[in-house]
Amino acid sequence: MKIVAKSIEMVAWFDINGKPHPVRFKVSEGENCVIKIDRVIKLYKERIAGNDMLIFVCQSLIASNERLYEIKYEMCTCKWMLFKF
Repeated sequence: MKIVAKSIEMVAWFDINGKPHPVRFKVSEGENCVIKIDRVIKLYKERIAGNDMLIFVCQSLIASNERLYEIKYEMCTCKWMLFKF
């Protein structure tokens, strides 16, 4: 995986405790590409420069290939980022 650090548009649902569960996201790279998240493999919390972030290691079927990637959710600004792909 290489670091791409791109902002993305995310569709997610939140449980009663406020924990996000990502469903799919859109990458605006030339033409819009929507990627459905098949599986969240790992979820952990990280603090970068005083900002709490949730990191999701996910798996999806992209162009007939299983791909692993990392998505970050910044809790104070509610922004999503495709970090590693």
